[in-house]
Amino acid sequence: MSDDVERRAKRWRLDDLETVCDVIEPWEHGTVMKAPRFPTYYDYNVVWVEDEPGLSAAELIAVADQHLGEYEHRRLDFALAAAGDRVREELEAANWEATRLLWMRHSGALPPGSSLAVETVDYDAVLELRLAWHREDFPEIDTTGYLANARELAMTRDVQVIASREGEDVVGFAQLVRSGDAAEITQVYVSPEHRGAGRGTAITLAAIEAAGDVGDLWIAADDEDRPKDLYARLGFRPAWTGIEFVRAPGIAGWKG
Repeated sequence: MSDDVERRAKRWRLDDLETVCDVIEPWEHGTVMKAPRFPTYYDYNVVWVEDEPGLSAAELIAVADQHLGEYEHRRLDFALAAAGDRVREELEAANWEATRLLWMRHSGALPPGSSLAVETVDYDAVLELRLAWHREDFPEIDTTGYLANARELAMTRDVQVIASREGEDVVGFAQLVRSGDAAEITQVYVSPEHRGAGRGTAITLAAIEAAGDVGDLWIAADDEDRPKDLYARLGFRPAWTGIEFVRAPGIAGWKG
């Protein structure tokens, strides 16, 4: 990955934070970003760690407690994966969930198109799938507030939802968000009983094509899971790897 592409990937994420967050405060090793109107949307209430802070896990937890004390959750996002890896074991032992996130930029050729039909649908047409996704990932958490926050935010943006149907039922979707000369495929989900039939490929291809001739098209994948391999086959290439830590009731054994 080139330094310039990595810089642009980080800038895309930071621009997103800065657009949404009402509170932006520097701290010694990065920035605290908060959106009090979206209190359960963890992505926008975060301590951003820009460099290698040289702090212990306990010291980083204290920083998160200091700056995010009004929320039920705590979140630390490391721009340098190596800095997060250094404290990962200790944070996980303290009931923080780690996600090593690989940002990828579309730059390769598209494979042949899928024969599966897809269509653009309203945001609310995939509500049941959004609920199913969060129940799958966080079975112990009531995600009602999060989903309401996500919908409110989406209504302020240029968002397109592309879906796949089985009969009358929507069984998979991808979400595309545009801003300026760039875009991001922010979500790709297929219900468990309909996986393995090429629907994820079909809706991701459709989202890529819907993005059109943007300067940068991004997608983020768990660096320790399989979807990144699908995205690589569809022309996405590694741009930047960070690591995110969340501590919240119902996640990684944290009781609050």
